[in-house]
Amino acid sequence: MLGGRSPRRRQDPPTPPPGLTPRHLPDAPGTGPEVATPAPAPPRGRSVGSAADITRRGDADAAAAGVAAPAAGADRPEQEARPVRVAHVVASLHPDEPENGLVDLARAAPAAGMEMVVVAISTATRSPVAAELHRLGVPVEDLGSAPWDPRAVSRAIEVLRRHRAEIVHTHIGNADVVGGAAGARLRLPVVSTLHRIESQPADVGDRAKRAAKILARRRFVTRTIAISQLQRDWYAGAAADLVVLPNGVTDPGPGDPAERQRLRDRLGAAPGTVLVASVAPMRRGKGQDLLLDAVAALPDSAPVVVVLGGDGPLRPWLEARVDRDDELAARIVFHPSPDRLPLLRAADVMVHATRNDAMPRALVEGLAAGVPAVASTSGGIPEIVTRDTGVLVPLEAGRIAEVVAELAADPDRRERLGAAARRRFLDRFEAGRWARELAAIYTGLLDARPGALTRR
Repeated sequence: MLGGRSPRRRQDPPTPPPGLTPRHLPDAPGTGPEVATPAPAPPRGRSVGSAADITRRGDADAAAAGVAAPAAGADRPEQEARPVRVAHVVASLHPDEPENGLVDLARAAPAAGMEMVVVAISTATRSPVAAELHRLGVPVEDLGSAPWDPRAVSRAIEVLRRHRAEIVHTHIGNADVVGGAAGARLRLPVVSTLHRIESQPADVGDRAKRAAKILARRRFVTRTIAISQLQRDWYAGAAADLVVLPNGVTDPGPGDPAERQRLRDRLGAAPGTVLVASVAPMRRGKGQDLLLDAVAALPDSAPVVVVLGGDGPLRPWLEARVDRDDELAARIVFHPSPDRLPLLRAADVMVHATRNDAMPRALVEGLAAGVPAVASTSGGIPEIVTRDTGVLVPLEAGRIAEVVAELAADPDRRERLGAAARRRFLDRFEAGRWARELAAIYTGLLDARPGALTRR
């Protein structure tokens, strides 16, 4: 593992430019020599080697790249393992998309021995996710390409070369195709994370895109990461070397009780009232319509106020339905804040009734905040919510209403479930753990290359 090492003083190589050497890899049939890329760091206590170890092909590569090969018999100085340079290729950086988890990874990456650059295919300059990545010192490169523009590959290659990437990690859709092709052209290991369980294609265009993504994984991807076991089973046969590693979330730590109370007061949660939160994006399939049906089915005696957090295209429709129904209007409050954490900290229970989710981040954030969940059994949700941390329910309004009413009447049970949720988060979903396991995958792929020296 790379995290936790103290850097050692490193001497410059005897020949300029420092930090570059031709990386010798066998040429694929019909291809020419590759350009110079960053030299892999040697292991602790070993020398990189001498010029005798460089083949004639390596010398030709160095000459083509304009880099001088070491003189015969000149040994390279011992070097300490350095951070792995990883380029994360994404379609965009929309706050509601799974790629926003890269912010959590960026916070944990330095301690795990990683340096990051994020490459967005579509415009990301106005994204709050990009702004936060910049604040954390992570470069964000905007290719400015249309989603399936073939020129994005050549643009991505230029960015990967400029940042001297050692690993390409792709996320979702066309990022797998663009990042995979660019990484293969530069002979870099390519890792792909599957963030969704894709439904059956709806038309010819969808079929073509899905076929392109599967072909890209089979041809370019070295290791595929599924974020849930169900997803791994769903993609079996369509992706190579599947491993399961759930995305992590930064530990928010304990909240301020005074701030929690102030938000509850603003949301109309009087003393003795149970605040139920829903923080899924307001779009089709996320279950807010079903939640409204469940609220209508609550017994009049249940001391419950339901807060719909966040925003999305369905918000006007949801607000109009609530406005037309006095019973719903008496219990439901809209809280269109982009930050879910304060609402989760203020909540006594969260409801997540989505119809299809591979590994919903909102539920992981709920675990981190210590909030018991009432959730559907869709997708990978049962791998987050267990009988110790919440209640899994069918997609039935009556059953959701019944469980919410039961939890509202039992504060001791809510406290037990919330404490267990917090423990499960720290054990399985905390971002530092995620980053360390990713770093182990990256270094394993680099060490496995022909002729590579271990980085450990």
